[in-house]
Amino acid sequence: MNLEGVLEGLLFVQGDEGVTLESICNILEISTEEAKELLLKLKKNYEETNRGLRIRYLGNAFKLTTKEEHRIYYQKLLTVEESNNLSPAALEVLAVIAYNEPITRAEIDEIRGLSSDYTLRKLLAKGLIKEAGKSTMPGRPNLYQTTHEFLDYFGLATKEDLPKIDFEKENIQEEQELFTSIYKEDEKILEKV
Repeated sequence: MNLEGVLEGLLFVQGDEGVTLESICNILEISTEEAKELLLKLKKNYEETNRGLRIRYLGNAFKLTTKEEHRIYYQKLLTVEESNNLSPAALEVLAVIAYNEPITRAEIDEIRGLSSDYTLRKLLAKGLIKEAGKSTMPGRPNLYQTTHEFLDYFGLATKEDLPKIDFEKENIQEEQELFTSIYKEDEKILEKV
């Protein structure tokens, strides 16, 4: 098996969280020296001028990051007119944050049922959300909340102007629909008998 490729995948999957040397050793079942050699080899490959990524050691973990010298292009990406429209995923993440702020990335992911890492980075870059301190949960993850730019973007004076959602009513209606649909299915089965 190509451990260098596996390591690259691990770094990609972990994103901003990165991977510790200890985790690399445990996951790949290799010694610390072998892990360091593997990291150095992969790091050297990324140092080539034709690569857009690099490996950095930040916050006690190894992470894939973009190269500093390409920054102007990434900034242009965020200011291109087409990219100023919000994707359905971005709107969903914004709604989750707006109705539950302050909230951690893990809590957002749990509500959505999928990873929000990329979308959060994009919303942070656009200034629609911001980090609002650290949670008291283990690991002290970042808390996110909406910004004044969020209110401006959606034409809201305050957060209280958001549409009200009656979660209890929605749950009762879902339960009634489920009961009704089961009851109708039973009737159809009885008619066939």
